[in-house]
Order: sequence, then C-alpha cells, then structure tokens
Amino acid sequence: MSLLDRFFIYYPERWQDRNWAKLSGLPLEDVWFESEDGVRLFGWYAEARADRPVLLWCHGNAGNIIHRLENLKYLYQLGLSVFLFDYRGYGQSQKQNPTENGLYQDAIGAYDYLTRTRKIRPERIVLFGRSLGSTVVGELAVQRTAGGVILESSFPSIEAVAKHHYAGLPVHLLLGAQFRLIDRMPHLSLPKLIIHGDKDDIIPIELGRQVYDAAKPPKDWYVISGADHNNTYEVGGTAYFRRLGEFIKKALGI
Repeated sequence: MSLLDRFFIYYPERWQDRNWAKLSGLPLEDVWFESEDGVRLFGWYAEARADRPVLLWCHGNAGNIIHRLENLKYLYQLGLSVFLFDYRGYGQSQKQNPTENGLYQDAIGAYDYLTRTRKIRPERIVLFGRSLGSTVVGELAVQRTAGGVILESSFPSIEAVAKHHYAGLPVHLLLGAQFRLIDRMPHLSLPKLIIHGDKDDIIPIELGRQVYDAAKPPKDWYVISGADHNNTYEVGGTAYFRRLGEFIKKALGI
C-alpha cells in the first residue's frame, strides 16, 4: 500500500460510544465477526423479519456505520433486514490500516457471517455498495453468489477518478489501490441496479455510466435528478426507495 492511500482514499472516524439502538429506534444487534484474513470487525444487524431479503451494505470511504443510521432506518422501514459493517480501521473494527485487498477480505467475512453463522441463503442476499463500497461489492460479487447487486455513486477505477480531479495527470500511479470495478462488471451475471445523482461533483455521472455500460445484462440504470454524491436517498425520497424495493422484489422473485 502506498502511504498516500491513507490520505487520499480512506477517511475513517473514531467510534462514539452511545446507545445507538435507543437513539435510532432500530433493533440494532451488535455483531462481531472476522474478515477472511482474521481481522476482528464490528457491524449492526437489523432484522425486519426472518424471511425478508437481507441487504449486505458496504459503505463509502468516510466516517463509520454511525453516519449511515438515518439511511439504515429508511431501508429497514422498506421491510429489509440490513447488515451494515465497518471495514478494518473504521469505527469499532480492529485498528488496522485499510487497504484495497483488506476491504475485499472484510466484505467476504461479512458475507460469510451471514451465510455460515446466520444460515441465510445466498439467494436472499442483495449486495449494496455506495461510492468506494460499490467497488468492494463488485469484487465480493465475483467471489460469492447473491440474489442481486445495487451500486450507487460508483466509479470505474481510482485511475478514472484521479484523472477527473487532476486534469488528466497520472496521480493514480502514486497510489497503491486501484479498485478497478470496471474489470468486474462484465463477469457479473446477477441482476444489477446502478444508481447515480446527476449533480455528483465527486464522482461525476459519466463515470457511473461507464460502470453501467461495462456491465452485462440484466442491468438497470437509475438517475436521481438533483442529487449529489452524498444525498441520493434524501433527494430521491419515496421514489428512490420504491425503485430499490421494486428491483429487489424482481431480482429475488418475490
């Protein structure tokens, strides 16, 4: 890993010890599990009902799972069980420097926890990745089976993002991480919903469209008018959650 990765890619925040279940009104179950390479990780499991679809959520590069609580509440109200976890170095998870391969192994550990410990069938699981998490989900979907994939505010690679922000200069060559989601998309046969805000100035919509164009069918492209990088679910509102619900029902055949 390039030392610059820690300054340009990963922005974890420390844990704040409060009663988050009470404050959010959600049935948050504290979950400790191990990544594929043995790193101790922390997450929340919110079960809607034992037979409901399960959303495995890989979040973006900043903050920790606390900062996704409001969004988690809306997903739970949609009738989904949700497993949201922190990567290594984030929140309460083991204090180890995050790396590209490390994040992939963290996601595999989260998936294996659902299928091996909770005995959830793969066809009930929907992989949900936002921003950097979309690249993590791309690799996870190559290595494990699921009912469907939702990618939001996604990008083809670190190289593509760096060139956009630095006027085409090869800044990516100074970084260790590549996160080449674009290479995974042609290999994923499961249903895919790819979402992007048309006002995203961090990951412009053209980069999200490249991800969609590289994906093999079945796939759906959903643009949220007026949304930037961090407020898709807020701007999208009821229509956004309806679209998620429709995609999940169709992908899982329920």
